[in-house]
Amino acid sequence: MIKAILTGHSRGLGAAIARTLLERGITVLALARSPNAELGAAFPQRLHEVQLDLSDPAALCDWLADGSLTGFVADASTALLINNAGMLQPVGLLGTQTHEALVHAVNLNISAPLVLANAFAAATGGCIDRRIVHISSGAARNPYAGWSSYCATKAALDHHARAVALEHLPGLRIASLAPGVVDTTMQAEIRAGSVAQFPQKERFEALHTGGQLASPAVAAGRLVDYLLGERFGDVVDGDLRHLPG
Repeated sequence: MIKAILTGHSRGLGAAIARTLLERGITVLALARSPNAELGAAFPQRLHEVQLDLSDPAALCDWLADGSLTGFVADASTALLINNAGMLQPVGLLGTQTHEALVHAVNLNISAPLVLANAFAAATGGCIDRRIVHISSGAARNPYAGWSSYCATKAALDHHARAVALEHLPGLRIASLAPGVVDTTMQAEIRAGSVAQFPQKERFEALHTGGQLASPAVAAGRLVDYLLGERFGDVVDGDLRHLPG
């Protein structure tokens, strides 16, 4: 039996990943601040939703302490953890960002994925096939002015995956993968900002007007295919668009 834990399923790429998993008969434990009413109605037996603010470390640790994650994966032969939840903000040059926004971003983009990966590894020790994927970004490997916090937090996920891969834990494979430029609310957020905050704004506007953004459904299908494939983990960090099937 395959079971998946997914963060940030309420919209965008996360919602598309959840739908892709559910349509393939995979039971999903989904963590997000808000539920996904459409998916909940469509898959009432397979989608288990937990309303949780992943940027609140205390709330996350309290939830993990109740054993829900361990109970969910107890009968899984293959267990998946998809760390998708993340945020772009704060966007702006150094010295213009608020301290609160920076702390919020670090908690959501780094602390939550690392804590969940640790809990997942502990809970799935008896599972013969366990896989962790961090949703990374090209910004993890290419710096952008105005995106210092986003670049740094995504790069942290890449390096976490590299280090965990060296531990060779039984049955565990891990990768940190950039899905490409996907047509989500994050892209709309980029286009709504100013050039002063993000000097490369016009480049992302051109991708949108040129029809070069992937749909969430296409990106999600590509991700799930690779995550479930035999070659998952061969590349620990990379661009999902360029990985072998």
